Amino acid sequence: MITVDFSQRTALVTGSSRGVGRATALLLARAGARVCIHYRESAEAATALLAELPGSGHAILQADLADPHAARDLVDGAVDRLGHLDILVNNAGIFTPHPVDGSLSFGDWLATFQRTLDTNLTGPAAAAYQAIQHMRSRGSGTIINIGSRGAYRGEAGQVGYGAAKAGLHSLSQSLAREVGADNITVHAIAPGFIETAMARPHLQGEAGDAVRAQSPLNRVATVDEVARAVLYLASPEAAFTTGGILDLNGASYLH
Repeated sequence: MITVDFSQRTALVTGSSRGVGRATALLLARAGARVCIHYRESAEAATALLAELPGSGHAILQADLADPHAARDLVDGAVDRLGHLDILVNNAGIFTPHPVDGSLSFGDWLATFQRTLDTNLTGPAAAAYQAIQHMRSRGSGTIINIGSRGAYRGEAGQVGYGAAKAGLHSLSQSLAREVGADNITVHAIAPGFIETAMARPHLQGEAGDAVRAQSPLNRVATVDEVARAVLYLASPEAAFTTGGILDLNGASYLH
């Protein structure tokens, strides 16, 4: 049950055509917010979500967040569509294997590493920068970055992902210190494995059993659990958690 009223607030959720972003957009809209859906390639899924959102005044925009200028323009576009921006959820990200075992040429490895950093760190940083300009003029705002437990424990075969998420956590803390005086709060969430449609095939059989066994609860997170954490951090009650990183991994990794 949703108890927080977001009826006077607007939100941009990146990567919201599926998974955590989709669940977050739905939950924010159900709480009364006007939401801008963002997608990179899944136009059909984004359009279907737009039709599903309760309320009115929602929007939909496309951008490749590996381009920081596109990330900046996405925020400006959301403000144009929504009238202002109260909440930015930097959720979009990629998870593309790039092991250092020699199976990739240096050029291919570097290109994948760089695109991972661009999408998972530089794009969110650019979006946050532009969102802060708009939020500062309104006197308040909230930015929530979706990080990962991989920032702490490392990601074998995905070194760019682990590095980018560690950077995203640090970015959140640095921004929280810089913009707190402007009544803007910045938060991060560090999920572990999440049961998304994309991940579901990897949760089958023995491999899935091993993933679930990483948590003493013997399961992985649901997209709704992450979305509910976003809703809490976006609420006024969570203001004093600014700069914090919320672990959401079922005790699968403790630090």
